[in-house]
Amino acid sequence: MLGRMHFKNFRDDIDGMIARDPAARSRLEVVLTYPGFHVLVFYRAANWLFRRRWRLLARIVSHLGRMLTGIDIHPGATIGRRLFIDHGTGLVIGETAEIGDDVTLYQGVTLGGVAPSVDSAAQIDRKRHPTLRNNVIVGSGAQVLGPITVGEGARVGANAVAVADVPAGVTVVGIPAKVIVPRKASQEFRAYGMPTDDIADPITRAIDGLLDQVSRLKARVEQLEGEAAHRAGNGEAETPGTSPASINPEDRHTPDC
Repeated sequence: MLGRMHFKNFRDDIDGMIARDPAARSRLEVVLTYPGFHVLVFYRAANWLFRRRWRLLARIVSHLGRMLTGIDIHPGATIGRRLFIDHGTGLVIGETAEIGDDVTLYQGVTLGGVAPSVDSAAQIDRKRHPTLRNNVIVGSGAQVLGPITVGEGARVGANAVAVADVPAGVTVVGIPAKVIVPRKASQEFRAYGMPTDDIADPITRAIDGLLDQVSRLKARVEQLEGEAAHRAGNGEAETPGTSPASINPEDRHTPDC
């Protein structure tokens, strides 16, 4: 039955939302006011219909859910338990997307495809959208595109664009998304997928490394200039062949104008 197959986990869904949102004060508040919960009700009904090949009716139910919540979940998507959609406006989940348990998604997230629209008939029933393993967090505005996998416990920072597999347990940010926090044993919850400590962007770290090298080279040049001035002050002879006067006039070359 529809009620047994798809509604039996709603209590877990509600408890998961309360556990991850300090603004949620009761189950009744979640049921009455949380669009992330409302859209799951529509999704589970639409998915039940979709898997029984009542595709048009499934899309109609899904469309009603989108109209009510501003969240677009294709009825063919696969969603695990305790999904928490925080705020959710503008969120899009594609047909072949797969979402594990205890995943958190924020507003504006897209779990989309990258295949061109041409020859769309050849793409039917093919994997086109990402897979999110358990405990993944995807921050607001992030785009996770293509048939890639975001590993268990990974975090995709706000406004990142992930187009390649994300290893388990890391945090990625930027366009394209790059790792800024390595794998950790901790399963610390990171709101919006962002690190809570002061960790620089990978590009900033690269620039800092270049500036450090320039500083060391500058110090070395100053050291060599000081040694050369010291030798000149002591009247030491210059290394043969290095003085301009020691250069044979015939070897001097005037650039062509």
